[in-house]
Amino acid sequence: PMNNTGTISINAKNMMPIIKKWLYSDKDIFLREIVSNGCDAIAKYKLLAQRGEAPACDDYHVTVTLDKKAGTLAVSDNGVGMTEDEVVRYIAQVAFSGAEEFLAKYKEDDGAKGGIIGHFGLGFYSAFMVSGKVAIDTLSWQEGAAPVHWESEDGMEYALSLSERAERGTTVTMFVSEDDKEFLEEYTIRSTLEKYCAFMPTPIFFEVIGEEKEEPKEGEEPKEPKAPEQINDTQPLWMKKPSECTDEEYREFYRKVFHVFDEPLFWIHLNAEYPFNLKGILYFPKLENEFTANEGMIKLYNNQVFVADNIKEVIPDFLLLLKGAIDCPDLPLNVSRSFLQNDGYVKRMQAYITRKVADRLTSEFNTRREDYQKYWDDIHPFVKYGCIRDEKFYERVKDALLFKTTEGEYLTLKEYLDRNCSEGDPVVYYASDPKRQAQMVSVLRGQDKDVVVLDTLIDNNFMSFLEYSSGEEKKPSFKRVDAGVDALSEGGETSEDSRKALEELFRKAVGVDDLEVKLSALRTDEVPAVITVEEQSRRFAEMSKAWGGGFSMPEKRSLTLNGKHPLIAFLEKGDGDGQLREKVAQQVYDLAEMARQPLESERMVAFLRRSNELLTLLSQK
Repeated sequence: PMNNTGTISINAKNMMPIIKKWLYSDKDIFLREIVSNGCDAIAKYKLLAQRGEAPACDDYHVTVTLDKKAGTLAVSDNGVGMTEDEVVRYIAQVAFSGAEEFLAKYKEDDGAKGGIIGHFGLGFYSAFMVSGKVAIDTLSWQEGAAPVHWESEDGMEYALSLSERAERGTTVTMFVSEDDKEFLEEYTIRSTLEKYCAFMPTPIFFEVIGEEKEEPKEGEEPKEPKAPEQINDTQPLWMKKPSECTDEEYREFYRKVFHVFDEPLFWIHLNAEYPFNLKGILYFPKLENEFTANEGMIKLYNNQVFVADNIKEVIPDFLLLLKGAIDCPDLPLNVSRSFLQNDGYVKRMQAYITRKVADRLTSEFNTRREDYQKYWDDIHPFVKYGCIRDEKFYERVKDALLFKTTEGEYLTLKEYLDRNCSEGDPVVYYASDPKRQAQMVSVLRGQDKDVVVLDTLIDNNFMSFLEYSSGEEKKPSFKRVDAGVDALSEGGETSEDSRKALEELFRKAVGVDDLEVKLSALRTDEVPAVITVEEQSRRFAEMSKAWGGGFSMPEKRSLTLNGKHPLIAFLEKGDGDGQLREKVAQQVYDLAEMARQPLESERMVAFLRRSNELLTLLSQK
């Protein structure tokens, strides 16, 4: 009977997921829920029509109507609609899922599940998040059913009466409350629909009515009211087979979804149906040579309905550097994040995505190496981070890891070692600042040694990973060009007395009492001395400076004097003007330091003053 009232039956256990979801979600999620329900109602009717149980229809749609004058937001569908009995059962029992009952009834139909979006845990009652009153007008598809009007102001007490609705389907009308007037703004509703509903499987239209009309100026025709505008693409690119998509379609989808104008480097189309249903497209954007955790955006969808950006419990964290869309229809969304972290399905899904990314990188390297090398500078921070975070990812991509040399050549680790380390330990020489370290690079290049460039934030961690954690039997060691003179020294014996005398001279001249001075014949006549810093002590010093909260570990430095250089020969003789010898020693030390890094202000001033003094002395001779 119509014109009756009732009270909602609340199951506290079923309410908890809803309450939690409200607490941790944006309020605008209500629109996703109401529109999703409309799409569900249409999916149900489609299935009935396909089975011949209901008349066919070729114009399914959900319409969202913003009425500014009335202060309402309405969502209308032409789906199955509801009888009075169904309204009481589905609406008056919170968290009772009509989708579940419907699917159970047609469980023998394999196609049933694919068309039903299903409930996210909020459902219809999310409308009360923004409404002072909610009304439903619905007419069931079943012959002879009467249209039903349901309304409630608090979500608890409700009233039922006869509706005036004459067409099959349901309209949910939300009377927006004073505190939530933002949801009566056209921009807010449009952006919310674009956020959550841009790829829902049913056409969704948006219209604005009840606006104050501007009177036409003299001679002008009255403006026609704006027609409803479709705001979604019911066939997003990820739903198509990769073979059906063109490169331009992939690029256009990238620009449209992420509102960017740059070109992606390349992309991966995920299309799995077994052992789980997962579709999506992952794009490699330019990372501008820096490792930044906020670069990417992975949008997660459930049956074409937007869920959230960058859910770390679902997407492997290193993949969050990418941009992309992943649709997981079977993902359990009504559960806690701790459940997702430990869920076997989610772990298998992560492993699949990681494997596909690794396989694509390896394929690019093996089949299109020249192109792969062109964008290696852009993607290498992501790839290195992935290797550090996931051992299996490293195992799959290790043969496609490249090292760029100072000459602009790209070598794999094996290629570098085969060319540069025919005997002895596998040592990789690298520059962290090729311009600043040009002198040492030049000396090594003179010995036919390749020098690779490792100059980004991730590289220190990546080198340590390869040296200690990579699982390789014979691990490489990385040495910066200023880490030692083994490759520069010709060997042979030098006088220990001369070394000690020079060490004493330099310690006094530069004011460093524990300075270690070595004397060696270097394979160059151009460099009088080099300062080297033991690799591990330098790395620890850099780490402590970056993360030590003010504590800094000292570097283990050495000054190696080139016994073949005339300046060192002059100092070694030990005769002549002692003051001049001290100035020359200071100048040699500063020149060696400048080959590594800029001098600090006071030291630079002293260097320039001393340079003028030495030149003046030279001109007087």
